Amino acid sequence: MKRRSLIFHGLLCLLTAVFIIGCNPAANIQTTNETAATATGSVRLGFSAWPGWFPWQVAQDAGIFEANNVAVDLKWFDGYLESINALTAEQIDANSQTLGDTVSSVAGGADQVVVLVNDNSTGNDKVIVREGINSITDLKGKKVAAEEGTVDHFLLLLGLRKAGMTAQDIEFVPLETGKAAAAFVAEQVDAVAVFAPFTTQALKRPGSKELFSSRDFPGAISDHLVFTRKFVDENPDQVQAVVNSWFATLDHIEKNPDQSYDIMARRAGVSVEEYKQYADGTRIFTVEENLKAFQPGTDRTSLLYAAEEMANFLTEVGLTAQKPDTSRIFDDRFVRAYAERVGKT
Repeated sequence: MKRRSLIFHGLLCLLTAVFIIGCNPAANIQTTNETAATATGSVRLGFSAWPGWFPWQVAQDAGIFEANNVAVDLKWFDGYLESINALTAEQIDANSQTLGDTVSSVAGGADQVVVLVNDNSTGNDKVIVREGINSITDLKGKKVAAEEGTVDHFLLLLGLRKAGMTAQDIEFVPLETGKAAAAFVAEQVDAVAVFAPFTTQALKRPGSKELFSSRDFPGAISDHLVFTRKFVDENPDQVQAVVNSWFATLDHIEKNPDQSYDIMARRAGVSVEEYKQYADGTRIFTVEENLKAFQPGTDRTSLLYAAEEMANFLTEVGLTAQKPDTSRIFDDRFVRAYAERVGKT
């Protein structure tokens, strides 16, 4: 299985689906209950491998969608970029994706809306280096692999910029995330930028170590529930029910941890023990943290600020010819409605 540019034995590929050529959006779509036909009038919700998105599997398996009176056709994607493409093509109504990918899609002409923050990456995206590389400046002239246009590519460039360097200071090797990790282990490159669980694979190279991670850049990699604007405009009650289901799922996981971790680990294809190792690297957002994130701010804790930074990044590195308009990407009314309902305003 491939996943986010996250979880195990071959997980994903990340950030800019609209700029990747040759993807077939429908190729790796799987209804998670493969014996069930697509429900008429259901919300077609996509997700792929990332710890912040596996709770959707709990929502389905524990009957939480039904309890919130919403029919959800939950679609699993082996490749994260395929899910991005599917939402852009409106083959699904909603997807679990990063802020960077959403901004990128909007830059390509898609009309998408962020309605919920699932999580922030707080260490599960890493730049891992071979023995002998001890600082970011040591990367100068070295071969560094990452999936071009993904959040891990973004993380790599943030690290270089912090050290006063640019992409021209390294020999960048563009590879799909799983292949990038494999190339690093095979000693074909000197460093790699990957997300968990590919991080686990990369660290199997003798002498390898983490140079820096998303923990060093708070808010740089945030993950969201994103709908097409058309679906939001036409079906606000269903959007609200999905948002309500998400928070109900978080409550269910807290009250039923053993059952929930078993469901999420099985979806990830790893043991429960392995899955729990990723807990500290992903911070699931509470209702209160969601409310705060949608407010204007002067750092990456504000989604509006982070989106502008990502728009500037995409323009600077040439992934879009014109800076995208991020002013209409966010719609917090569904989170606010849920907060009011449960008295957490």
